[in-house]
Amino acid sequence: MDNLLKNDNYNLDHAVAGATSGFVTRFLCQPFDVVKIRFQLQVEPIANHHVSKYRSLLQAFYIIFKEEGIFAFWKGHVPAQLLSIVYGTSQFYSYNILMNGSYNFSLLNEWKYTTKFIAGAGAGFIAIIVSFPFDTIRTRLVAQSSNHQIYKGIFHSCRCIIQYESPKTFFHGLLPTLLQVAPHTGLQFAFYAFFTDTYKNYYNKTDTSINNSIISGSVAGLLAKTVVYPFDLSRKRLQVQGFKNGRNGFGTFFECKGFVDCLKLVIKNEGLTGLFKGLTPSQLKAVMTTALHFTIYEQSLVALRKLRLHISE
Repeated sequence: MDNLLKNDNYNLDHAVAGATSGFVTRFLCQPFDVVKIRFQLQVEPIANHHVSKYRSLLQAFYIIFKEEGIFAFWKGHVPAQLLSIVYGTSQFYSYNILMNGSYNFSLLNEWKYTTKFIAGAGAGFIAIIVSFPFDTIRTRLVAQSSNHQIYKGIFHSCRCIIQYESPKTFFHGLLPTLLQVAPHTGLQFAFYAFFTDTYKNYYNKTDTSINNSIISGSVAGLLAKTVVYPFDLSRKRLQVQGFKNGRNGFGTFFECKGFVDCLKLVIKNEGLTGLFKGLTPSQLKAVMTTALHFTIYEQSLVALRKLRLHISE
């Protein structure tokens, strides 16, 4: 990726590659996201407990499939795809711009992985602000029961939120999301760069191969997600505030007054482990998505460069 960043002057390529990566990754990994969100929004303990709807990863998959059908795993998929495409485009485009700017400062070049962390955090910050309304819509569509639907689709949900709540609702949970996404994205890029370099040094390679991208992306995704996970849980809980009617049948509805209050209430009522509800499907998803995200991005850039060379000839 370093050679591509230094030599590729076509910023549009990075935007297109990021959009392609976001689209494919989202489609393949959406079921894990649905299960993760259901776990995150469940107040009852995730264990063999008679009051809990979802008690394990496999049981949650089975219950959702049994009660709602196979397509339930792609609930909210349209806004999720819009989220992924917008986010992927913004993220990789911004990262490319920030990294190109850093090459003008020799000191930053000496702190290679720190620079990548800062550039990744900045790219994540920009991307999440641009794409956040799609995330709120997606969360609400996934959160609602199939037997008690409040929203009929993406446009209906937008209209209802604006009419009955407020446009500010689209940005509920933005603070914990920024606190999560900025370091998360920074860690992803820094870890990915470190592990790809380690792989290339070990095998004496100069280019980033598909195997390198998959392995490095998997490890980077796992580590980064685990570090910032409590912020992800609080974001989901904040995004469903004011949506109590849509949560009928899922157990106790979690109510809070803001980010700090959310964390306090989770720890008070559910313990420290409550901050990591849904971590397992989230880790599985992170391993898959990060590996796919970087691999598809890298290969898309290669394909676009070859296409440009072919056209120029």
